[in-house]
Amino acid sequence: MKVVVTGGCGFIGSNFVRHMAETRPEAHIVVFDLLTYAGNLANLDGVLDDGRISFVRGDIADATAVREVVSSADVIVNFAAESHVDRSILDSAPFIRTNVLGTHVLLEAALDSGVDRFLQVSTDEVYGSLGVDGKFVEDTPLSPNSPYSASKASGDLLVRAYQSTYGLPALILRSSNAYGPFQFPEKLIPLMVANAAAGDVLPVYGDGQHVRDWIHVADLVEAVVAVMESGVVGEVYNVGGGTELPNLEVVRMILRSMGRSEDLLRFVPDRPGHDRRYAMDHSKITAELGWQPTTGFEEGLEETVRWYADNRAWVDSVRSGEYRRYYETQYAWRLKPDILPEED
Repeated sequence: MKVVVTGGCGFIGSNFVRHMAETRPEAHIVVFDLLTYAGNLANLDGVLDDGRISFVRGDIADATAVREVVSSADVIVNFAAESHVDRSILDSAPFIRTNVLGTHVLLEAALDSGVDRFLQVSTDEVYGSLGVDGKFVEDTPLSPNSPYSASKASGDLLVRAYQSTYGLPALILRSSNAYGPFQFPEKLIPLMVANAAAGDVLPVYGDGQHVRDWIHVADLVEAVVAVMESGVVGEVYNVGGGTELPNLEVVRMILRSMGRSEDLLRFVPDRPGHDRRYAMDHSKITAELGWQPTTGFEEGLEETVRWYADNRAWVDSVRSGEYRRYYETQYAWRLKPDILPEED
């Protein structure tokens, strides 16, 4: 079985590749990744030495490169995405290119090559923001509120259309907020862990009461495998960790875990269109495929904090260069509210 994994050098993609290498010895895995700022070959250190796993550098919006890499694929798992809401607010164009155009190019190539399965890995953010009660189910109407989530919703709708119109054997998995090893430190948990380790302030948006449903990446990749292998074509599967927490409580847990003072906390101006609450009902995937999360949040968070502490070289390498420029653009004015962001 040949599995093409787009975005396989990113956070979730690389964890998926590692899991497949350990648990599916019959699979030949081709990692296809452009290696943008969040795609890092170091995420696959020790795995690419395996003769069953190969790497091809390329852009999923490049039709020629995509057609070549998927020409003999049995399965395509699409993790490739621009995924950070804050960056989409600063510049939405890369999100439209990768998450919409790239998905379209990949679907065309998958249709022509006759793959057995096409799995689109998506996000709970396509559903928009919940009130204080309830959870997202698979038929919750899509109501994205950021350029990022709108681009992912667009990609999902293309996948749905290609399955319905052309009979492409496609499925969609939508996940809640993942955390764990190899996550780029622009996202909440690795950002706060890295800043706390360096003694830097921890910027918390607004009142810090934005609620997220947290899932450890190890649980998520097991869900991806379950849907890839056993999910019903044409279906959507929601995946969540069953742990709803406000961002502020997560940050405080990180500070306690690292023995740092809450004096490092800084409440900063919120981002535009910030969704207040997400929560996923994962009863469908549990009932149909037997999947459920097994990693408790406290346990998973402790493991994640230890991983970043034990991998300082990786953290230091990704927090340099482009990341520092982004961080200054995103947070410098927020940490000094009297300083407004410069106009382009």
